[in-house]
Amino acid sequence: MAAHLSGVNTWMTFAGDVGPDFGAVGGSGELREIVGALLTYGLIVAVLMLVVSATTWAIASSSGSWHTAQKAKLGCFVAIGGAALTGAALTWANWLLDIGPHL
Repeated sequence: MAAHLSGVNTWMTFAGDVGPDFGAVGGSGELREIVGALLTYGLIVAVLMLVVSATTWAIASSSGSWHTAQKAKLGCFVAIGGAALTGAALTWANWLLDIGPHL
């Protein structure tokens, strides 16, 4: 039993010294540029969707079409949520790329 415990203890010490080398993986700069470009397109689409939905909401409200105004209002909320999630995704991706070499 004692031999087994000493073997486990040696293995645990050895396992603590071994870890992945995230700095050895190339292409993190290119990945950062690609993610940034895709999320920029996502933000542009969200802003365009917000403009179209807000315009539709205003026109439908003034003409008395409550059903269309309700759908346009939902479109505005979806656009704002999409923009927030896209910005959060960019922040999260940058955080992951920055913390990778420190692991």
